[in-house]
Amino acid sequence: MPIPQSRGLVSRSLLRENAYRAIRDAIVDGTLAPGERLSDAELVAWLGVSRTPVREAMARLEQAGLVRTKPGRYTMVSPLDVRAARAAQSVTAAMHELAVREALPNLSAAELGAMRDANARFADSLRRGDVDAAVRADDDFHGVAVTACANPAVRSVLEQFTPVLRRLERVRFSSLSGRSSVAQHNRIIELCEAGDVDGAAAAARANWQTLAAVLDTALPDDDGDGTDG
Repeated sequence: MPIPQSRGLVSRSLLRENAYRAIRDAIVDGTLAPGERLSDAELVAWLGVSRTPVREAMARLEQAGLVRTKPGRYTMVSPLDVRAARAAQSVTAAMHELAVREALPNLSAAELGAMRDANARFADSLRRGDVDAAVRADDDFHGVAVTACANPAVRSVLEQFTPVLRRLERVRFSSLSGRSSVAQHNRIIELCEAGDVDGAAAAARANWQTLAAVLDTALPDDDGDGTDG
């Protein structure tokens, strides 16, 4: 067959996406700390890519609220910002409510089983104090409905705003307060099994709204950038 003229676009796209995800994950897990200055040259050396995917990743991360830039001066990891986090929480809670509402009529027994399995891994991770595993299992739990709803707009919005909240989830899941999510997840599953669309959707929203306690205690109530101007 004729050779596609767009040859090579897939690999470039993967480079961009891999660079974005690697830097994003390092910010979320605290490897790159709030307020830390970021150097293109150091990121290029770390990731083994050219400057172009790094700069594209920086633009996406700034849009997501994970980095701040002042052209010609600095790029830095955004400080934890209570107002940005509350805004992200409101949007994320609404999107998970919508995902469950749209997914539930078509959720299969296998998908409900996947939710149970993810919640069991979540509970085990919390017992062991493995925050990274707890976050992955929580992603897997909520990801069932996000995938099943087949709404690309929901996924796109969540990919933008969830990382801001995952920085907070690490605070929550490292404490005993995170264990309440296990029971909340079980309640969501029960309501899904019962076919209660309104109840399950409301429970999904409520689960994400419980981050309010972390927002009230873990973050400074300002948006300072940690710089001298």
